[in-house]
Order: sequence, then structure tokens, then C-alpha cells
Amino acid sequence: MVTRNRLWRTYALGLLPAVLASCFPGCDGGGSAGGDPGLVQVVCTTGQVADLVENVGGEHVAVTALMGPGVDPHLYKATPGDRRALNGADLVFFNGLHLEGRLAELLEKLAERRPAFAVVEEIERDHPELLLPVPGGRNVYDPHVWFDPEVWRRCTRFVAVKLAEHDPEHADVYRKNAEAYVAKLDARERTWRERIAEIPEKSRVLVTAHDAFGYFGRAYGLEVHGLQGISTADEADLGAVNDLIELLVSRGVKAVFIESSVPPKNVQSLVDGCRARGHEVKIGGELFSDAMGPAGKPEGTYLGMVEHNVETIVDALK
Repeated sequence: MVTRNRLWRTYALGLLPAVLASCFPGCDGGGSAGGDPGLVQVVCTTGQVADLVENVGGEHVAVTALMGPGVDPHLYKATPGDRRALNGADLVFFNGLHLEGRLAELLEKLAERRPAFAVVEEIERDHPELLLPVPGGRNVYDPHVWFDPEVWRRCTRFVAVKLAEHDPEHADVYRKNAEAYVAKLDARERTWRERIAEIPEKSRVLVTAHDAFGYFGRAYGLEVHGLQGISTADEADLGAVNDLIELLVSRGVKAVFIESSVPPKNVQSLVDGCRARGHEVKIGGELFSDAMGPAGKPEGTYLGMVEHNVETIVDALK
């Protein structure tokens, strides 16, 4: 297994380009990101965060997401256009906890001069017990928080508070939208739990391309193993591959899963290694982890991506 304490090295290397680019043109400017001046112009990093802000903001916000389908936030590099968009936004929301590894320092510096918020800010400050710590790192947490519905509910309400502070005229709308979205998430979560309960307990072992499903496993009672670490910048070494092959063979696990934002070659090596040991394991399907699916499809929303993941996991492991 790839140990999570590699995160320190990964982030230190990943942040270097952001340090060099920490002061970008127009960093003290103001104004909108170029959209309808009647709307609150919001720039978000990931699709999950953008989807959350869209649901809370409704018709009063215009949301731009920097990262589209299939984009790995751990390795993403900001373009000059991204920097202009960030600088011109009324509000910026990002995931935080160093998910946006190479953007992290840029976002932190931006927050010193403009309204820019990590959606986990309040949780990290007031409820760190809800976060999964990374072994070997002091106050370093797994950033894939959207896979825990309880954490995501709190993020939803935090976004509503920040939108209301910026646009008090529509504060009640933001709060009502947030509660309506939380209610929708509650209803879907009950269905997801029922589906996952269909998997026999001994088969509730989720093996994926990288360690992005820790919160998902905690929330739904699955044992989770990632071939790569918390960040995809961590390479899977031969020892990690062999350890997982041993686990798959000894536990009789039926399926492993690729991810839309991670190349599948390492997961295929698990399949090949198990076959060499006389155990047939299949690729159970593609999961959405760090990126959502294409816009216009169910998987292009947060609720749709989780729904897809649940169905894919249950169908493969049931």
C-alpha cells in the first residue's frame, strides 16, 4: 500500500510552481469575471464545488468552474485565463485541504486580498473530528470530503452563509436553497445506503486507482484500498501493487475499479497480477472521484456522480 505520509513530499513539490506564480497580473483589481453584472460572479475550482454553489446560489449567481470532466485537481496547473478569472470574480470557492495541490498557495494568497473560501474552512476550524487525518502528517487531512454526506451538508450551509454575507439582499434565498439541497441529498443518501447493503459484508472491499474513497468507505461501511496515495502525484510502487494483489487473492475480491481522472494502467496491473496467481478479478467499471462526468449528463452533477458510483460498485461486488 502507498502510505499517506507521502502527502508532505507530494504537496511540497506540487506547490513550487504556485509559489513562483503567486503574484499574477492585476492581483489587486476588482470587478466581475466578465458575466452578467446583475449576478454574483463566482469562480470555483472543481466540478463538485461548482455544482454545490450553483445549487445554493440558484438564479442569483453565475458560476465558472476551472476544472472540467476528467481533470485531476491534484496535478492541475492554472492557466493565465484561470488567473484572470480568479482575480475578476466576486467570490471564489475551492475545496481546500490541499486537494488543489498546485493551486493551493495561489488560492491562499488570493484569499488575503479577495473573498476566497475553502468550502471546508468551517469544518477544519471547528469540527476537525469529521475529517480523516493523513497518517504521519500533523493537521493534514484527506481532502476528498464530498464523499461523506454529513461533511458535504455542512459545506452546503457554509456556502450559503458566505453568499449571504456578500449578497444580503438574497440571503433568505441562499439559505432556503441550501436546505432544499440538503433535503435532496438526505433522500438520495437513504437510497444509496439501501443499495450498498445489498453487497454481502465479506465482499464490501473497494479497491480503486488512488486513495480517494476514504470518506465514502467510512460513510457506507466499505473497506477501501487505493493503489496510489491521497494525491495522484504519488506513484504506486511495486510493493504497493504486490500488497494489493495479495489482498485481492486472499480475500477473493471480485472487482477493482478505475477512475475517470486517473490513467487505468496501474489498475490493469492488479488484474494481470491476480490472473497470474490463478484468481480472476475484473475491472468493475469507472468511478468518478476527483472529477465529475460531462455536463448535461447525470454524472455531471454531484448527486449524479455519487449515484453512478454506488450503482457501479454494487453491480460489481454484489
